Amino acid sequence: MSDLEAPLRPKRKKIWVDYFVQFRWIIVIFVVLPISFTIYFLTYLGDVRSEWKSYKTRQKEHDENVKKVVKRLKQRNPSKDGLVCTARKPWIAVGMRNVDYKRARHFEVDLSAFRNVLEIDKERMIARVEPLVNMGQITRVTVPMNLALAVVAELDDLTVGGLINGYGIEGSSHKYGLFSDTVVAYEIVLADGTLVRATKDNEYSDLYYAIPWSQGTLGLLVAAEIRLIPIKEYMKLTYKPVVGNLQDIAQAYSDSFAPRDGDQDNDEKVPDFVEGMIYSSTRAVMMTGRYASKEEAKKKGNKINSVGWWFKPWFYQHAETALSKGEFVEFIPTREYYHRHTRCLYWEGKLILPFADQCWFRFLFGWLMPPKVSLLKATQGDAIRNYYHEMHVIQDMLVPLYKVGDALEWVHREMEVYPIWLCPHKLFKLPIKTMIYPEPGFELHRRQGDTQTAQMYTDVGVYYAPGPVLRGEVFDGAGAVRKMENWLIENHGFQPQYAVSELSEKSFWRMFDASLYEHTRRKYGAVGTFMSVYYKSKKGRKTEKEVQEAEQAHLENAYAEVDQPVD
Repeated sequence: MSDLEAPLRPKRKKIWVDYFVQFRWIIVIFVVLPISFTIYFLTYLGDVRSEWKSYKTRQKEHDENVKKVVKRLKQRNPSKDGLVCTARKPWIAVGMRNVDYKRARHFEVDLSAFRNVLEIDKERMIARVEPLVNMGQITRVTVPMNLALAVVAELDDLTVGGLINGYGIEGSSHKYGLFSDTVVAYEIVLADGTLVRATKDNEYSDLYYAIPWSQGTLGLLVAAEIRLIPIKEYMKLTYKPVVGNLQDIAQAYSDSFAPRDGDQDNDEKVPDFVEGMIYSSTRAVMMTGRYASKEEAKKKGNKINSVGWWFKPWFYQHAETALSKGEFVEFIPTREYYHRHTRCLYWEGKLILPFADQCWFRFLFGWLMPPKVSLLKATQGDAIRNYYHEMHVIQDMLVPLYKVGDALEWVHREMEVYPIWLCPHKLFKLPIKTMIYPEPGFELHRRQGDTQTAQMYTDVGVYYAPGPVLRGEVFDGAGAVRKMENWLIENHGFQPQYAVSELSEKSFWRMFDASLYEHTRRKYGAVGTFMSVYYKSKKGRKTEKEVQEAEQAHLENAYAEVDQPVD
C-alpha cells in the first residue's frame, strides 16, 4: 500500500440511526426550512428597524444594556451561584462542538440585545459594532458605502463575537490576518462588573492580545471597533484548474497568491482574495479575486455572474466547471461574492438535502435555503449528534503554508474527505506571545508567503462525510480526530475550538500557549467567575463538580511541558 492509499476497512453494519439520517431530509424540508426562513425574515426586519435608528439612539440603548450587564454581574454570589455564561440556548451556537457546559449549574447573563451596528466612522475607517451583529447584517450596511470589514467571514450567520472570541477567516486573510487581527479595540465587562476598553497601546493591552481564541472566558464582550477598507462594486474572479498529485496542488495553491520572489506585501503581485477547492486527490480549482469597478465589470465582453440568486448553481459546483472548460474569468457583485458559500453551507448542503443542488429544487425552493445550523442542531437528539461526531468530519486544520501538501496527504490517508477548502492567512509575530503564534525563527527561513512580521498559514477545511462512511465501511471518527490533533501538535498547527475536540487538557495546552491567557485570567478576576477555555471547549458533559474542581486546581499543574509526548 502506497503512502497515499487509504487503509482497507471492513463493512459497517447499519443501525437505526443510519436510516434516520438518510431520511432526515423530510424533517429538514417540512420543518427546518420553513422555520429557518421565518427566522431569517424576522431577523432581517429587526436589522432594518435597527438601521432606521440614529447612531445616537443606538448608542443610548447600548449604554443602557451595558448597565444591565454590569448590574447582573454584581448580583452574583460566588459562593452560591455557578460560573458565568451567556443566556443563549446551547443549540443556537453555529459551532459543531457540544455546548454541554451549560448543563451544569451556571449564572446567566443576557446579551441578546447586543446586535446593533453602533457607528460607521468613515474618517477613522472603523466600524463599531455589538457582538451579535452578523456578517450578513454588517455587509448590508457597509457595502453600499463601498466599504467592508477587512475580513468578512463567508457565512451570513457568523457573529462578530464568535469570530473574535473564537476564530474567523476569509479569502482576504492572506493580507489582513484572522478576523481578530483586524479589531482595533474591545469593550469588555470584567468579572467584577468593570467596563474597560482594551487596545494594543493602552493599560489593557495584555487583555487586548488575550481575547482572541479565549471563547469569552476572560470577560463579556459588549462592543468592538473593527477595521474597514475601501472596496469596489465587483469582484473580478479568476478560476484556474489544477491537475496533479496533492503536493502539486499545494504548490499551485501557494503560487496563486504568494510570489516566489518573497514580495508578499506588494499589492500588484498579490490578489485581494484567494481560495482553493480540492475535489479529489488529483483535481482542484484555485480562485483569485481583485476588486473591480462597475465600469470595468460592464465593459463589452465581460461576464457578470450574480451568484446570490436562489436558483443559481451552488458556488463550489460552479467553480468545479473550470476542470472541464478550463481557466475562465467573471465578475461577481461584491456582496454576493462575500456570501458565496452561505446558500449551500460550503458543500454540507449536499449531505443535508441530497437533491437541493438540482435545477428543479433550486428554482422552486432555493429561496428557502440555507437551513439554520442552530435549527439543525435543535432537531437532533444525543444519538444523532453522536452519530455525526463519529461519521462526519467538520474540522479546520491551521498549518504553515509550506506544510499544506503534507496536511492534504494526511487527510487523504486518514479521512478521505472531499471537497477540501484552502484559505491562507497571516499569523503575525506579536509583541506578546498569544494562544496561537508562528513558528519560532520562521523569518530566518524566508519561505514562500512569509514576511518579517508574519508567517503564512493555511486553513485546510475538512467538511463532509469521510470516504469510508460513504462506502459503508467502518470508520472511527473520534480516533481520526485524535490523530489529526496529534499531527497538528507535531507540526505547529492549530485546531479552531468551534469544532469537536478530543484533546486532553495537557494536549490542549501543548497545542496552544497558556501563559498570557492564564496571566489575564488571574489579573482580571476571571478564575472562579468564567469557565476556563479548555473546559468550555472540552467534548462531553461537564458536571458542576468537575468544573469547580478544575477551576480550583493549581493552574500550572494543568500544562504539559513542551518536550512531553502527546497522549
